[in-house]
Amino acid sequence: MILDIGIGFVTGRRHFQKVLTTYINNWVEYGLLHNKNIRLHLLVAYDLKYAKTQIGDYRNIDPELAKMVHSIHFYGRKAIETECAKLISSGLLNEAEAELIFGEGYAKKRNAVLYFAKKNNLDRLIFLDDDEYPLSVLQNKEQPLLWMGQSVVGTHIKFSEAADITHGHHCGYISPIPCFEFNKTLTEYDFKNFIEAISNEIISWSEVKKNIFENKGVTYADPEKIYNQPFFEVKEMQGMKFISGANLCFNLRSIHSLPPFYNPPGARGEDTFMSTELSDFKVMKVPCYTFHDGFLQYKNILNGVLPIELQAVDSKSPAVVSRFVKAAIGWVRYKPLMLYITQNAEYEKIIEVMSQKLAETIPKLCAYFNTDLFSQIPDELRHYHKNVKRHYQSFQNTKNVWAKLMVNFNGINQ
Repeated sequence: MILDIGIGFVTGRRHFQKVLTTYINNWVEYGLLHNKNIRLHLLVAYDLKYAKTQIGDYRNIDPELAKMVHSIHFYGRKAIETECAKLISSGLLNEAEAELIFGEGYAKKRNAVLYFAKKNNLDRLIFLDDDEYPLSVLQNKEQPLLWMGQSVVGTHIKFSEAADITHGHHCGYISPIPCFEFNKTLTEYDFKNFIEAISNEIISWSEVKKNIFENKGVTYADPEKIYNQPFFEVKEMQGMKFISGANLCFNLRSIHSLPPFYNPPGARGEDTFMSTELSDFKVMKVPCYTFHDGFLQYKNILNGVLPIELQAVDSKSPAVVSRFVKAAIGWVRYKPLMLYITQNAEYEKIIEVMSQKLAETIPKLCAYFNTDLFSQIPDELRHYHKNVKRHYQSFQNTKNVWAKLMVNFNGINQ
């Protein structure tokens, strides 16, 4: 039986071509492109505004590489608008409903890829990110670092037959929080309070302390997961089965009614809100890693240069501090809705504690990093808390419209 495998990218970075070249060579190395029972289809949703890129940064794929995959599909703004017009003219959606699913924003671009994978009748869809590479890195006593290639796509194909969703592991610079030294201006206790205020299902103080301050910001791969390759079903916690948006596979043959990606306007967390809708799905954690180059400091890995040491990110760099602030704002923007969905009974109390901790710690962060950028964070929390019910209703509307699309896919495919 031939499996049609979709490889989904949502990208806005100029180095996308290098990332794609690395993955295609990885597929050659692991025998996927010579397997007559597997056909790989590339689905790329791109954003020209994110880093002021050009269409050619995505579409100008080397012909020799392009012919290695079975098909390539690009979804820019025009292609998505054309599809929306078809759905509206058919009477299936109105303009407001089309905007909910396919408008601007990261979650909506993921929905577009998911939609077209279903429309093209693919068997699987595997999401990869343009800042994650098919490698694992381990600390090693005999040499500085041990790098190992990972068959990311092959692993998901192998395990997804018995699951609805498979989700791999991540190593490298997973968090945008830089490593720095505490002092009287900003103590460890202060920063712990700040992290607890903005924390989510991925970010917690225990993980930050271990990976940021004990390992210089680096999360290393677990040898147990590399050598013994355990896989297990993800258990539900607080109404969520946690996934992330990449190193992620959907078995489109076993899933007949997918949940959509969603995030509040201007926020992230699209994988978080999908996680709240996975109670009835079999989600498996599978043994493959991707190396997350979160600060894009190791792009030469794509040229075959493997570092012998992973350095702490320079916390004095304005660009690094700015990225940290933007990430914190993104977390704070989606945390009210996450709490409203998963801990509704304690929602008001948790928001009050968050506000108190931010009031205490934000002045210290501003003083330590010599910037007023952090002062935006409490205002963002107040705004998204004030609008949480409206965002909750938008999420419900998005789910309803998406369900209507799933039900009508037989008609769409004609």
